[in-house]
Amino acid sequence: MNEFRRARRRKAAEAVAVQDMMTEEVSGQIGNLSESGMLMQVRRPGMDDALYQFRFQLRSRSGSRAIDVGAHQLWSEPPGTRGPGWAGFRFVDLSEEDLAWIRDWVDEPGGQYA
Repeated sequence: MNEFRRARRRKAAEAVAVQDMMTEEVSGQIGNLSESGMLMQVRRPGMDDALYQFRFQLRSRSGSRAIDVGAHQLWSEPPGTRGPGWAGFRFVDLSEEDLAWIRDWVDEPGGQYA
């Protein structure tokens, strides 16, 4: 399978919890993040093709910021005997300030990329 993505994806080196803003519950942790979406390790599978409002705290060399995103779930793989569940999201709503913070975080020296 050939995969093409325009945005570079940085792996999360530390746990970054993702909160569902509607339920106020933690939905999972970021696996990798780009300016256009994220891979999330999920506690429970969501609904493919559904829209979500998420918040996560992103730390960088210049500080920490709460990032709020509207996200479209593109696909999911439920937790199983071989490991955790995963879901892929595309961002559909993101402020210019949060977008700039994510871009800076992705481009920071020392990151590992997917």
